[in-house]
Amino acid sequence: MSTIKNHVQLIGNVGQEPTITNLESGKKVARFPLATNEYYKDGKGEKKTDTNWHTIVAWGKTADIVEKYVEKSKEIGITGKLRSRSYTTDDGNQRYVTEVVADEILLLGSRNDS
Repeated sequence: MSTIKNHVQLIGNVGQEPTITNLESGKKVARFPLATNEYYKDGKGEKKTDTNWHTIVAWGKTADIVEKYVEKSKEIGITGKLRSRSYTTDDGNQRYVTEVVADEILLLGSRNDS
């Protein structure tokens, strides 16, 4: 049962090219936005789309996969966990961020998607 605590699964489209950073420690980190869509009909029966944006962070070998294969608009699946953090901006404002730390990435769609 402990494996389903803080467990996230998402399927969506990559919103922009991943940013790859090689840290001084030798670790690699990849970051990119992922859009997930939910479809429903409103009270008038019209089809509506609700899009949610998620910040995805991948480390190590998962970041290597992102660097090689993940690109803007590509459909992918993610499994991982939520991580929240806060930081202070240069002008003194406190910011809070929730990210999905990816454990696994599944490349979806056809090989010829561009």
